[in-house]
Amino acid sequence: MVNKITVIGAGNVGATVANDVAIKNLAEEVILIDIVENLAEGKALDMWESSSIWGFHSRVKGVTNDYAASKDSDIIVITAGKPRKPGMSRDDLISTNAKIVNIIATELIKYSPNAIFIVVTNPLDVMTYAVYKTVSKYVDKPRTQVFGMAGTLDVARYKAFIAEALNVSPDNIQALLMGGHGDTMVPLPRYTSIGGVPLTQLMDKETIDKIIVRTQKGGGEIVQLLGTSAWYAPGAAIMQVVEAVALNKREILPVCAYLNGEYGYKDIYIGVPVILGKNGIEKVVEIELNEEERAAFDRSAEHVKEVMKVLDDMAII
Repeated sequence: MVNKITVIGAGNVGATVANDVAIKNLAEEVILIDIVENLAEGKALDMWESSSIWGFHSRVKGVTNDYAASKDSDIIVITAGKPRKPGMSRDDLISTNAKIVNIIATELIKYSPNAIFIVVTNPLDVMTYAVYKTVSKYVDKPRTQVFGMAGTLDVARYKAFIAEALNVSPDNIQALLMGGHGDTMVPLPRYTSIGGVPLTQLMDKETIDKIIVRTQKGGGEIVQLLGTSAWYAPGAAIMQVVEAVALNKREILPVCAYLNGEYGYKDIYIGVPVILGKNGIEKVVEIELNEEERAAFDRSAEHVKEVMKVLDDMAII
């Protein structure tokens, strides 16, 4: 347990994160901040009123647009941002959300210079890069203390689809996934097993390929069904990442990390397996990739670099 965890954005994802973190008793205080008047206060009160039922004692508090409430946070989760709407280009989304996270990160770093930042705002890879560049203007921030939640959610979806296809428990599945958050993500069947049995011995290639495509388009599938983005699975995935840090679990999870030579890349945020502990990313885990896996990862990295270039060209950060 840590002293304080702050979640920025009291929408569906942010509120779910705050609730899940509180239920797990990961912090003495859970602070929920939003710009909409009384939204965070109302949701936080609703959560706190469930504390005796769930048996948690993390004190949940909501505030409107008051970043001072985040002072001395150990972990900060940024979920705030605008969703992509019809007619909005990728560049429009990048510009809009980069400005939002720039303002947020500038305020937060004043009050919690030592906090570990976990970014959720989309487009995930480039927004994590934006937060890192912003906070680095004010403090000498280790790259290991700013990272994004993406691969953990993608792996959860990947496991869920495998469990459904094989009619087994998702808990019994070990899996790994790399690359950017989106259609270019790289699930790794060769590193996937069920109860120690390789996935490739239990499922034919055609079925595996269909599951990979479904995983890559997992977020879009939810949007088509609901007309809005998912929040239960993203909230749980963020909580898993927060838990690994708050409890110093030293757990291997895929997150969006800044690479400085690992996998042959520098100055890029992209999904890779890491060891997560009390200091954030304790180590980037470099696994062996075969020719096909390497090519897919390189394609994903090139896509991420293209998106990052859009941000650099805008000179917002």
